[in-house]
Amino acid sequence: MSDIKTTICEKVSEYVASKGASLTSEECAALLETPSDSKLGDLALPCFKLSRVLRSRPDGIASELAEFFGNAEGLDKIEAVGGYLNFFFGSAKYIADLQKLLKDEYPELHAFGEGKTIVLDFSSPNIAKRFHLGHLGTTVIGNAVRNIYKACGYKTVALNYLGDWGTQNGKQIVAYKKWSSREQLERDGIKELERIYVMFGKEAEKDPSLNDQARAAFRELENGNEEYLEIWRLFKDISMREYTATYKRLGIEFDVWDGESLYTDKMPAIVDELREKELLKIDNGASIVDLSEWKMPPALILKSDGSTLYPTRDIAAANYRYNTYKFDKCAYVTSAGQSLHFAQWFKVTEMMGKEWSKDLVHIPYGTMSFGGEKLASRTGNIILLNDVFDEAVAKARAIIEEKNVAHENKDEISEAVGIGAVVFSALANGRIKDTNFTWEGTLSFEGNTGPYVQYTYARAASVLRRGEYNGDIGSYAPVAEETELIRKLSEFSETVLRAANDYEPSYISRFALSVCTAYNQFYHNCRILGSGGEIEQFRLALTAATRNILGRCLDILGMKRTEAI
Repeated sequence: MSDIKTTICEKVSEYVASKGASLTSEECAALLETPSDSKLGDLALPCFKLSRVLRSRPDGIASELAEFFGNAEGLDKIEAVGGYLNFFFGSAKYIADLQKLLKDEYPELHAFGEGKTIVLDFSSPNIAKRFHLGHLGTTVIGNAVRNIYKACGYKTVALNYLGDWGTQNGKQIVAYKKWSSREQLERDGIKELERIYVMFGKEAEKDPSLNDQARAAFRELENGNEEYLEIWRLFKDISMREYTATYKRLGIEFDVWDGESLYTDKMPAIVDELREKELLKIDNGASIVDLSEWKMPPALILKSDGSTLYPTRDIAAANYRYNTYKFDKCAYVTSAGQSLHFAQWFKVTEMMGKEWSKDLVHIPYGTMSFGGEKLASRTGNIILLNDVFDEAVAKARAIIEEKNVAHENKDEISEAVGIGAVVFSALANGRIKDTNFTWEGTLSFEGNTGPYVQYTYARAASVLRRGEYNGDIGSYAPVAEETELIRKLSEFSETVLRAANDYEPSYISRFALSVCTAYNQFYHNCRILGSGGEIEQFRLALTAATRNILGRCLDILGMKRTEAI
């Protein structure tokens, strides 16, 4: 809690005590709000909840509190308006806040995560398939949540849980042996793997026995058939080369790469434990855990042929991760369509008495559709992610060239802006909302877009390159546009904490946009370079603070900082 908030909360607590009631400083802090319009103050205390404690009208409480405060240090004005008590900060508070914003220190964030670990399972593509637009959500939301928790002082473990174990691998092996070769795979890579997988689907419609062959092939894989394991490893190596190149474009690195296959030898112990705790039941030959008490379908643990299923592997994986990382949270970023699956196996771990079951978190997100222009390359109805990136980069370059700005590194800037625009489009709205991706709404340098944020960052960087900031803020009394910008920038830590609590990157993207609006209004209305003396130094300091905070936002969202556009 900042000094001025502490002062306000202590004074309110004192007032409530004088009325024979009780309100702690922490409880008061939870009531404080930041008005949407700075004309209504920098902080506001809604007195409606206090009216229940004090059994008095909210407007009367606000009026009495205004008198009770008197001339409080650090506050320029206190107003009672209806049932609200509005606080206006003095110039000294804005200067102190600006000095903090120029530093890269966030003690309140680090205190939140100190000594804690979060494991984040995200992206997790199925091997032998290229990245498509549907992978964008889990990948960039997961990366942003990882960056949010890292900013909060958590130790983060970013884990890519590859879909590399299941009946689909049996299908791929059968398809490879029938219709492909190592030479074709080496030549065409993952495209060849996709070709034979699609062929399997078509041929299986004509000859259903192929599905039996695929199930048999997967059983052989589970039983350690060396020929099949060698083919499977080849599929995985080819897939990893493809995925690594895509992650490099996104600037995403993982701490751990594992897959469902890692838990092959760990699942029997889970099944045995479920049996010992009498949680398994047999249903038509399959082994299940009955969840009807919680109004959920049963969790399938073993098929009738004894092979494992997704819940079995997920429980084994979570158990292994707790034993390995001793996590405080283990989060899974997947589409909302998998919510039931996670609810089921989370409940099974609770029934097993696992102490860490309470720390499992599912972070669901909505679907992403693609409207507007068609891309040049499609695989069936799948829009390949690298095609989206290439198109976005090309369009970003065309826009930059239209501006007739001379840049030596146009390729680098176009890549940063194009891919940043796609990333931002997936993080701009609440993650659970469905997103309709359009070029018009993604690549504009104005409005609620990634390029607008990157352009504003570049504008601030350009001002600082051309100015001569000496680091001395002085005691200048800021004007309205300046106080509004400081007020907005000062919400950074609080915004990051809210984003961490709700696993919601869109709080950061919307905050960044509000900073851009405030800075650009300041930039247009307040002369910076050439204003001279103390005023110029103050405005350069404010520009430096903006660049600092916007840079942090770009880092968290997984976008590149652009020093020039």
